[in-house]
Amino acid sequence: MNQSVIPPYQTEEKVLAQSSVQKTTVNPYQTEGKIAILIDGGFFLKRLHTMTDPVNCENVDYIIKMIRTLCFNHASRLNQQIYRVFFYDCPPFEKGLHNPLTKKFIDFKKQPQYKFKIDLFNKLKNLRKMALRLGCLNDNSICRWQIIPQKVNDLLHGKIKFEDLDPEKDIVPNLRQKQVDMKIGVDITSMVLKKQVSTIVLVAGDGDFVPASKLARREGVDFILDPMWAHINPDLNEHIDGIYSGLGLFRKNQHEKSSEVEQQLNDF
Repeated sequence: MNQSVIPPYQTEEKVLAQSSVQKTTVNPYQTEGKIAILIDGGFFLKRLHTMTDPVNCENVDYIIKMIRTLCFNHASRLNQQIYRVFFYDCPPFEKGLHNPLTKKFIDFKKQPQYKFKIDLFNKLKNLRKMALRLGCLNDNSICRWQIIPQKVNDLLHGKIKFEDLDPEKDIVPNLRQKQVDMKIGVDITSMVLKKQVSTIVLVAGDGDFVPASKLARREGVDFILDPMWAHINPDLNEHIDGIYSGLGLFRKNQHEKSSEVEQQLNDF
């Protein structure tokens, strides 16, 4: 039996060059099998607002299209079948609260964001190979309202006074997302230990996933982070196998690509 033996001293460039001559495609970083894509819903929606026209992000069908595009790009790039897509989020806040400045009662069930989230979740449930994982959204019983971070910074630097705050826009409920990170970790652990996938793509922007990614890599699973073009802490690189953003970077009035974009578009 003829076997192709690659001497240890050959570089990746030489191997790829030889495969090109032989008219075969070799990607030493590609793994065979199935891919699971885990999306932090809150992070995804926030980043999408910065990547495209915010008006589009109010359209549930557009959000669904972007989710499907992201998943298709990751799977087709690695030439793998999609095992499942996991979307993590929290049900919309539905309590009623009194604004501390205007004393006006706000019924959050009647707010546009409530209807948007309900419609989004209902459509996600009908997508093929989609698993919707919902945590819970809790308000802080001690301090139910907070000033948005941008205005807090302006207040601390003396750029504005408290009287300058817009009570309708600058004061928001103090909500905390619960159980989402735990659900992500449990799903990663379960798929890895049951050997259900060979590649995991996590769409997120923080380092809460590091313990789960370490387990996945130790068990031989390819772990890819999709930060949706957001800057991430360089220290996270040692805990993942690659970084790739599955959605193109929409740039307004600017056609040239930055060096960062070029680098991510190339095979890592």
